[in-house]
Amino acid sequence: MDRIDLFRTFVRVVECASFTRAADTLGMPRSSVSAAIAELESRVGARLLNRTTRKVSATPDGAAFHERCLQVIADVEETENLFLNRQAQPVGKLRIDVPGRIGRLILAPALPEFLDRYPGVEIDLGVTDRAIDLIGEGVDCALRVGPLPDSGLIARGIGDLPLINVASPAYLSRHGTPESPADLSGHLAVNYASPTTGRVEPWEWVENGTAQTMEMRGRVTVNSAEASIACCLAGLGLLQIPAYDVRRHLEAGELVEVLPRHRAAPLPMTLLYPHRQHLSRRLRVFADWLEDLLKREVVSSSAR
Repeated sequence: MDRIDLFRTFVRVVECASFTRAADTLGMPRSSVSAAIAELESRVGARLLNRTTRKVSATPDGAAFHERCLQVIADVEETENLFLNRQAQPVGKLRIDVPGRIGRLILAPALPEFLDRYPGVEIDLGVTDRAIDLIGEGVDCALRVGPLPDSGLIARGIGDLPLINVASPAYLSRHGTPESPADLSGHLAVNYASPTTGRVEPWEWVENGTAQTMEMRGRVTVNSAEASIACCLAGLGLLQIPAYDVRRHLEAGELVEVLPRHRAAPLPMTLLYPHRQHLSRRLRVFADWLEDLLKREVVSSSAR
């Protein structure tokens, strides 16, 4: 390996905290990764990693060296791309992860447009609502919805996800239509419990610029968007849901928006990149395309 490849291998081992996981994400044998680290430690004359049976971690010297490696790698990649024709077609594979409903309803149907525009790019699409380890799982970027914890990742805000309140005509015929939040005490909701914490989310709305919440009565509680929509369609209660999620049901008259002046605050949508990464051209064009797609199909959903 040349020195830059050694640096890249070392950075991946530090961030994965494992020779095996680093080898998997690099597409290399584990033995080659171990040999690369041994060669690098020999070159710099210092022990860079603490090795145990369970975990690999940087020594104090290794931590300092890791920070310098990140800068050197970024500088080299920027220099290599300095004179490239910006109109050249991007090539290579991208590993992307997006929330389930957005992946199925928005991204997958639109992917042919992107792949036709950039025939040299391949997409490895992960569709999951769990919090993934971008670095450990070798993911180039992930779309996340809602407030984010401080993770050390690069975050790119791409707009807000509108939420609306809906009910089925059958439910409204049986229980009446709420005209204000004061009416909610006489209604049922399809309650949503977080699959991670089990916590039932309260009903939310914004009034005079302030977020308000209340616990809603409900005879059914679900832990997935698909189940909540199905229960709402069956007339089991009111539902708060992203507007794009039920657009087709609204257009078909299967659901009706209620309390349009008392919606919950929209949720921020963010693209996350590993902090180590100097963005490739293929990732930049994908991120720009995805932002345009989401603003067209998701952010503007409530205006349709």
